[in-house]
Amino acid sequence: MSEVLVVEKVRKAFGSEVVLEDISFRVPVHTATVFIGSSGSGKSTLLRCINLLEQIDDGIITLDGQEISAVEANVDEVRKKFGMVFQAFNLFPHKTVLENITLAPIHARGIEPEQAIAEALELLARFGLKDKAEQYPDRLSGGQQQRVAIIRSLALHPRMLLLDEITSALDPVLVNEVLSLVRDLKSDGMTMLLATHEMGFAKQVADEVCFLHKGRILEWGAPEDLLESPKLPETKDFLRRVHEAGRL
Repeated sequence: MSEVLVVEKVRKAFGSEVVLEDISFRVPVHTATVFIGSSGSGKSTLLRCINLLEQIDDGIITLDGQEISAVEANVDEVRKKFGMVFQAFNLFPHKTVLENITLAPIHARGIEPEQAIAEALELLARFGLKDKAEQYPDRLSGGQQQRVAIIRSLALHPRMLLLDEITSALDPVLVNEVLSLVRDLKSDGMTMLLATHEMGFAKQVADEVCFLHKGRILEWGAPEDLLESPKLPETKDFLRRVHEAGRL
């Protein structure tokens, strides 16, 4: 199985605080890799480094064999290859759902408006939101807004999706709406990298789970192995606390 993303010995610090140290992993095509760990473990920073929202201090990141972390890399072109979705929906409140989705394809990708609209409506229909096309974000539930945010990323035809705690701002009842969409994307073969606190979410979508602790990768494996039979005391302690919080 070919690899889409390769991260090698990445280091990132903010001043004297090291937030990522010696991070190395590979993401095969058509797989979902889920990063878990306590708040502050480096999950969000890692995704931001991959998307070049943060510049790494050391190491190499390659996408389809091209080093995207190189100083001379075209940041705007690299970011077009990723779809990134945050826990905050980041939808434009003064634009309709359809306008939110078509804005980037038209202005960043140069897609003709008619084509962008047709593709957006097709995506909305597929994920059960076509009737919301002309509504504004504040008329949607949190789950619907997050699904629109994911659809907006898909409209750019990304090479892979980066999903950063996309369910953490949602009421538990709405989490399944978003989880269902992600499961559908996984079935389609979309390559995804996710950071989450939801272990049930990780179990359902992950091909591999990675445990980050204090900026380092401590354990990596299939979800049934890492989540049910962790080897290291740090992983066991983290999962115990997650279980006590009712999130496992």
